Amino acid sequence: MEFKDYYKILGVEPTATSEELKQAYRKLALQYHPDRNPGNKAAEERFKEIAEAYEVLADPEKRAKYDQLYLRWKEFQRQGGRPESFDWSAWATVGPGFAKTRFVTEEFPDLEDLFRGGFSDFFERLFGNFSSTQTRRRGRSRGSTGIKGEDYTATLDITLEEALSGTQRRLRVGDKTIEVRIRPGIPDGHTLKIPGKGVPGYLGGPAGDLLLTVRVLPHSRFERRGKDLHTTLTIDLYTAILGGTANLRTLDGKTIQLRVPPESQPGTVLRLRGQGMPVYERPEQRGDLYVQLTIELPRNLTAQERELFEHLARLRKTIS
Repeated sequence: MEFKDYYKILGVEPTATSEELKQAYRKLALQYHPDRNPGNKAAEERFKEIAEAYEVLADPEKRAKYDQLYLRWKEFQRQGGRPESFDWSAWATVGPGFAKTRFVTEEFPDLEDLFRGGFSDFFERLFGNFSSTQTRRRGRSRGSTGIKGEDYTATLDITLEEALSGTQRRLRVGDKTIEVRIRPGIPDGHTLKIPGKGVPGYLGGPAGDLLLTVRVLPHSRFERRGKDLHTTLTIDLYTAILGGTANLRTLDGKTIQLRVPPESQPGTVLRLRGQGMPVYERPEQRGDLYVQLTIELPRNLTAQERELFEHLARLRKTIS
């Protein structure tokens, strides 16, 4: 049986990433696609060979098995072994083999007749037998043809207030305007996938997707830490010492009265339950709001105020 160098077929190195494999595959598949080469049997066979190579290398499980064989085969060649003497028994799969096929079911279900004869002997020895009936049934269930277009990637900036309440944005993608809904509590750096809004497909294939990364801009008063919010509040000396209430404007624009305990020290942190960010996809749940107190000392004291503070200082010395 002839060994197939799938890396060489796709024109990539054995260290190629999944993205490099995809790019090489799409370039070659477009070049040798039967629609572009009608009646050309050589191009048809080359197309099948390319599709088979990508079927193996794009699947992590198949690629892992193939790579083991690939290294063993190269070592066998370096030692001067003859191809007909290679022991294939350790790599053989008996029966139906792996459960899914990629290039027919996802890329070219309309070309099922092209693969009626099945995969190469090399492929089926390694990964099991895929009948044309099995391939045809799976291919028809997909309903897509050709090669899927590439994805668009973009970044969308929103304010922390918009992340709190959710928002909608109208975006221009190519020659179309789309509306994107952003749910409350979306994390910074979260990527939204909008199906079918990417590059149009090739040879009648489906369009790619729009991958929209949402970036939440910094806020002047509030810092987000996961589902919680943190802020600072300045109170006067008298409220800090005697206790009382202070007005706090929350991120959603509401004003609430914050209870300050007596003898609060600078840096004291007060926790307001349920006043933080909504939990993404569970907006009925919210984090907490943590308020750190800073204390503003009085200035421009009158003579009477200074006298009172001096009297207070004398009392503290007497007590201590």
